[in-house]
Amino acid sequence: MTVQTPAASAQFLRESEIRRGTELLFFAYSRVTRAVDERLGANSIGRAHHRALYFIGRHPDISVSELLAILSVTKQSLGRVLTELEDRKLVETRVGDRDRRQRLLRLTESGSALDMELFHAGRDIMATAYTKAGQQAVTGFWAVLEGLIPDSERARVHSWRENSVPPGERG
Repeated sequence: MTVQTPAASAQFLRESEIRRGTELLFFAYSRVTRAVDERLGANSIGRAHHRALYFIGRHPDISVSELLAILSVTKQSLGRVLTELEDRKLVETRVGDRDRRQRLLRLTESGSALDMELFHAGRDIMATAYTKAGQQAVTGFWAVLEGLIPDSERARVHSWRENSVPPGERG
């Protein structure tokens, strides 16, 4: 039995409508992360490792400071994650070309393979939902998600999207 998604009411700013959106966001995020969590557990790593792998893979040679800004974690927390990823030969570090103090991060071949495995775990769920919703709904969904990003971070997010490397095209 297919259940039709109700249209937002004309009073879409009412608390009940906003709560519905918050609940849907929670359940959707939980569904995607559960699929990925199974693979994380099989590889004995956590969500923090996954987030680092994802953004390092999308932005080869990203600096540690840029990654800190994206993830909004402490230097100490990121340091622990990066040390473990480097010890497992999933991430490699090199010094910056212009600033020798800068640490640039890149996935190894093994890191890219794991990142793709994790991406594929959630990809089909997202693709199915996108297909059911249709192009206009996906565009609206993206607009809502972008609206949740603080104005101070939106330009940076847009620049990352434009300069990111799609999975499968990493080198």
